[in-house]
Amino acid sequence: MNWWLAAAAALVTGGLGPSLWGAASGTPGRRVVSQNMATLLLCLVFLLLSQGYGRPSYADLALVVSVLGPAGTLVFVRLLGEELEKHPPGARLLTPAVAIGAPATVVPLCVATGPGRAMVKLLVIGALLLAGAAVTTRAVRRA
Repeated sequence: MNWWLAAAAALVTGGLGPSLWGAASGTPGRRVVSQNMATLLLCLVFLLLSQGYGRPSYADLALVVSVLGPAGTLVFVRLLGEELEKHPPGARLLTPAVAIGAPATVVPLCVATGPGRAMVKLLVIGALLLAGAAVTTRAVRRA
């Protein structure tokens, strides 16, 4: 087991588990925020597993999750708009979590992979995560 796999295991146990628990229980607002956080953490886990196992195809999974995760959150916000207005969720920590978590994962991976196509893919995934977090946080707060 290397450090990349250890970091992925730490994200799964320390972050993804509680996020999935929050998505399965609680108010609709809490579920939407937890679902969005779970997609972020899943994307970061795929990136770490890609480096840990030396499988570039896992980075493609992270790319798909970074695109579809925020889209799914926007769909849920649209469908649960009335319930979110009654009980607004606390989404204050979502954007800082993405602003810290995405660069803290993507930058070391860029250094480890070196210049090339894989590094460009990592930077695109990081930019998609940051943009998706900004859009979904705004949507959840305004719902």
